[in-house]
Parts: sequence; structure tokens; C-alpha cells
Amino acid sequence: MNALDRRMFLSISAAFAAASVLPAHAQRHGADRPRLIINALGGLDDPNPDIRHSEPTQANPIADTQPGEFSVRVLRDAHASGLTAVNLTLGFVAGTQDPFEYTVRDIAQMDAIIRRQSRDVLKVLNAADILRAQAEGRIGLIYGFQNAVMLGNDASRVEIFANLGVRVIQLTYNPANTLGDGSAEPLNRGLTPFGHEVVGQLNAQRVMVDLSHSAEHTCLEATRASAQPVSINHTGCRALNDLPRNKTDEELRLVAARGGFVGIYFMPFLDPNGHATAEEVVAHIEHAVNVCGEDHVGIGTDGSTTPIDDLEAYKMALAREVAARRAAGIGAAGEGPDTFPFTVDLRGPNQFRELADRLQRRGYSSARVDKILGQNFLRFAQDVWSS
Repeated sequence: MNALDRRMFLSISAAFAAASVLPAHAQRHGADRPRLIINALGGLDDPNPDIRHSEPTQANPIADTQPGEFSVRVLRDAHASGLTAVNLTLGFVAGTQDPFEYTVRDIAQMDAIIRRQSRDVLKVLNAADILRAQAEGRIGLIYGFQNAVMLGNDASRVEIFANLGVRVIQLTYNPANTLGDGSAEPLNRGLTPFGHEVVGQLNAQRVMVDLSHSAEHTCLEATRASAQPVSINHTGCRALNDLPRNKTDEELRLVAARGGFVGIYFMPFLDPNGHATAEEVVAHIEHAVNVCGEDHVGIGTDGSTTPIDDLEAYKMALAREVAARRAAGIGAAGEGPDTFPFTVDLRGPNQFRELADRLQRRGYSSARVDKILGQNFLRFAQDVWSS
């Protein structure tokens, strides 16, 4: 539920001075190599300035702003966390802008940021680029969409965006669109004829078909329609908390059976009361592993590695954001003015180490933890993006 670099509840900080904070490999795994950590949906943002300055508007109900550069703090935190690569949400999700024009401009601006800050980040076009980021101590940025409305009624636009470097396209956001129903659509209809056409084009261009936020029937039909494995890059398990943003065992099982990938988020939808903890993240990962198998589960936190400093101030910003999302018709069941879009005890630069420690305390081997933190997504990317 993220928009540009975690924009569903937060927005990217802009106009920071450009600076490289490239360290030696920040998080070592074993004696001589960094652990591969791939966030299947996340961001590189500092929400703290935005608490004071960013407001949602009718044009931008998710309070997003066009990015300037990644701040020194954001890069320092991301490096310190050991993050290898992250799927960033670019482009239009909701609002009154022209979806196609907005999205093309957004991609161009992110390209410019990467050129200016190339010591710290690189654009991921294939799985080899993720390994290159790991080897060079940089952070790989995977371009992804969280709504396919920028395609308009023209499935051939998939090729345009693939040529611009987009590697993940989520079919729907919460409401219905011309491809199918989102998770907030109560009719729960399946994939439309245009949706079938788009899935075919995504397969042809070797772009990931992401079924996060989709309604159950749309997810199942798209999974069956795809000639390639598909993903649900950020979700939870509905068997543990029955909310539309979470996926049923049938969905999870089918995606895994066809070679796909499921990323578990660090979001309020994991908990019936909307206050998710690290314990619940672990529980949803364990359930997904039991349903999908250990080779198909990873993380898609839907968050950044820079924590909010003042949670009390953030509560006011969150209430405004949730109200704007509801007014725009893009809110989700389980969101509320007091439901943080992150786990308070699993955030900041230490979040991946903390998760690894918790999984190991649950009896997970180091090899299984490696799969969940990054190896499974890498395998999936190799399958989909290979020519």
C-alpha cells in the first residue's frame, strides 16, 4: 500500500543536499559476505520532515511529492540496515493528475536521482543487478507500480514502461480498475478481458505480475492466466486476520504452486486491533511458509528503514492521511487514525537483523532465514526477468 517510496502514509522528503554515505558493507553475514536483503515493497524516505510540512490534497490524497534526492540520513539508515535492494513504488496510484504523464515524469525524476547519487544506489534491470548492488555495497532500486491505471486502455503501454525500466506492475490498487477488482471492491469480480490482455503483455515483456491489493477472484484468475510465475509482494495471511488486504490460503497456495513469490508486510492488517507487532510479522511468515513452502516466502515491508522520531506528532499526520484516503475512495478495511502503517518494535535500521534473530529463535536455520530475507525474491526475479 505504498506509493512513491512508501507514499501511502508517508511521502519522500525532498530538497536535501546530495551526499554519499556509502559505507563498507554495513551488515555482514558470516565472515566475508553481506547478507542478501531484498524488500519486495518498501521505500527510501524520511517521514519526519513531512509530518510538519506535507498535507494531502484533492489532487494528491496520498500526500505525495515529487522527490528531490535521498537524504543523508535515509541513505545512512538504509546502508546500516543491510538492505540490498528494494521495490520502490513509482507513478500514479490515485488523485486527479493524468496517470500516464505523471508516471513518465516520475520515472524520469527517479532516473535523475540515481544518476546524481550513483555511489549509493543503482537501477535494477535484472537479477544480476541485485547481486551487483550486493557486491558493490550499493542499494538496488527496482521500479514498480502499485496500480496499472497509467496503461489507460492500451496494453501495449506495458512495453513502453518496460523499456523505461519498470520491472514490477501491480494490477490493481484497493478500488476496481479496468483490469479487475481491488481488495476494497466488495463485488470481488475476477480479471477483466483487458486484464487478461495486460497479463499477456507483462509476460511478453518479462515484467512481474504483482497481485498485492487485488480482490481474491482477480488474484486467482490472474495467477492462472499468467504464463510466468506471479507475486504478491506485500500482504498478510487472511487465515490469521480476516481482512481483504490479506490473502487466503487458496491464493497463497496457488501462487506458490506456480513458482511465485509472497512477501509479508509489516502493516496493521496483520493484527485484528490494527496494532501489529514483530511477533505477528513472524506468525504471518510462519503461516505463509507452512502454506507455500520455504522457497516462496519473503518480505515486502511496505516501509522504509528510517524511523519516525516523534510518534505523537505522527499520530496527527496519520489521522489526516487516513481521512484523505477515505475521502478519495482508496482506504482499506483495517486502516484507522491510530493504526500505524508499521510495527513499532520492528522498524528503523535494525529491523532486518531483529527479524532474523526472531526467526532463528523460532528454530529457523540460517539458510531458511536467508531465503526469507532475500534469496527467494532473487530466485523469483531470475525466473521472471531472464531473457
